[in-house]
Amino acid sequence: MTPEEAYDLALEEGPSKETRESVCKNPGYTYIYALYIDKCPRDDTRKIACEDPKWAYYYALDVDKGPHDTTRAGACKSPEFALYYATDIDKSPHDNTRESVCEDSWLAYMYAMYVDRYPRDDTRKSACKEPCYVYMYALYVDKCFRVDTYVAASKKSSALNEYNMWLFYNFGNKATT
Repeated sequence: MTPEEAYDLALEEGPSKETRESVCKNPGYTYIYALYIDKCPRDDTRKIACEDPKWAYYYALDVDKGPHDTTRAGACKSPEFALYYATDIDKSPHDNTRESVCEDSWLAYMYAMYVDRYPRDDTRKSACKEPCYVYMYALYVDKCFRVDTYVAASKKSSALNEYNMWLFYNFGNKATT
């Protein structure tokens, strides 16, 4: 029996060991089975849903209705879903989600801005890999000049130009010679 056939059968007859085993071959069907058939979290369905970061995130959001170590680990297989998990489920910073998002410069900036809500060396280091994002990190997260962000922004002329203009307009008139 395919996962789709098992899900359809369970809609008609209710949950059973046979249909659950069949849907547990596919993380997406496992998620919807837990949500609409079981109508509660179970360790076996959570484990299978967590094989895919998207379904781990949705399982935590809709079935667990909160954070769980297994779903967080599943979501952290993808930097994008780690950010969503931190924002929508944990609703606070967590070492696992931060470590995952730091694989991507843009997501590290977004994590610092909306989850941590303050600068950190690890998110800044990740943002420094991309000049445009490091400029935004300096502007909106650090909110001050830093040599490391300036050097990273200097790798792309447009980012450096924006950074210099920001420095001039915000700090230029305060400089003394």
